[in-house]
Amino acid sequence: MVKLIHTLADHGDDVNCCAFSFSLLATCSLDKTIRLYSLRDFTELPHSPLKFHTYAVHCCCFSPSGHILASCSTDGTTVLWNTENGQMLAVMEQPSGSPVRVCQFSPDSTCLASGAADGTVVLWNAQSYKLYRCGSVKDGSLAACAFSPNGSFFVTGSSCGDLTVWDDKMRCLHSEKAHDLGITCCDFSSQPVSARRTEHQLKQFTEDWSEEDVSTWLCAQDLKDLVGIFKMNNIDGKELLNLTKESLADDLKIESLGLRSKVLRKIEELRTKVKSLSSGIPDEFICPITRELMKDPVIASDGYSYEKEAMENWISKKKRTSPMTNLVLPSAVLTPNRTLKMAINRWLETHQK
Repeated sequence: MVKLIHTLADHGDDVNCCAFSFSLLATCSLDKTIRLYSLRDFTELPHSPLKFHTYAVHCCCFSPSGHILASCSTDGTTVLWNTENGQMLAVMEQPSGSPVRVCQFSPDSTCLASGAADGTVVLWNAQSYKLYRCGSVKDGSLAACAFSPNGSFFVTGSSCGDLTVWDDKMRCLHSEKAHDLGITCCDFSSQPVSARRTEHQLKQFTEDWSEEDVSTWLCAQDLKDLVGIFKMNNIDGKELLNLTKESLADDLKIESLGLRSKVLRKIEELRTKVKSLSSGIPDEFICPITRELMKDPVIASDGYSYEKEAMENWISKKKRTSPMTNLVLPSAVLTPNRTLKMAINRWLETHQK
């Protein structure tokens, strides 16, 4: 029989979210505070409430170990707290400055995802507290987020009812209209997804796509204007992967060179992902620009590794923003990544005999 154990009434306004660790309960509220309680007797901890946010706190979550608590707010920040003493560890500002509605740790605690009212989603490095990668959905405010059990991908839900699946490199794998009204929560079952299953799912996302799936993918890639053309030419998943610059120009009659280039670039990302999984090439060995195995990797000032020639071409074309984060590069200096190069060479020796 279910019975009431305890009632907590310390917040001065509506409670927006609550979260459990092994030993604590966290709550956050419109009153701008986060409160921590012991699960032994539901007494509030001495360093509670946690105060920093200047507007309503929408979400809070514990890291898997329970040692860190994240909170996010209308003030556009996501804050990390030490749960043992209430010390503020980091304040991470959403690049767009938009109100942050949801935050969630990855299963291994290496990353923290934050979703905002303007549809932007950011992956933060939970150790260095620096921005790792960012992306955005086309419509709606993000209000829900969940990682798969193995952390290889995560899903976001928006106020427009859209679900979007991202991989751990912030590439959009799939997007669809899941609900007529807004999504307020989402979660994964605890059963891990096997590598074989993941590869099969990815192939479903590409080769087995229907024409409608292709339309959904186009919208997710900000190519909504091409939906009509692709439908008129009956482009399904297999047809999509076989498109060339010639067929885009001659058969689909896409006149804009820039638009054709963007479509081909997105298609190549899909091809590379399938090829990478089937061949077993570690994703960290692939250049984010060329989507090919790196031969001469260098580290740019954004902290990411790229193929040297590709990054030099990127910078020479006066693109002084990071290919990964779209933020301004602090410097154009490229440093050889000898450790990564040796790892790639060892992998080649093992797998290409």
